[in-house]
Amino acid sequence: MMLKKTEIQALTDVVDRLAAHFPGEPRSVIEDVVAHEHSLLDEGRVRDYIPILVERAAKLRLARQQLFVPGQVEAVTAQ
Repeated sequence: MMLKKTEIQALTDVVDRLAAHFPGEPRSVIEDVVAHEHSLLDEGRVRDYIPILVERAAKLRLARQQLFVPGQVEAVTAQ
């Protein structure tokens, strides 16, 4: 599917916002998560809300990943 320039720019903005929200996460990981979430919505016919849905799903996925970082779990249980 060919993406419109506005959708591409909106997804770039999503990556920028998520990078600011998750400063400890490498940008490449955030880009991969956004690309994955976007691919799940690739068949959607109404494209206006795709970036919003992608951002919401990517934010949840990144937050869950931060909760289950092995080093952090060990540090919490050691206290």
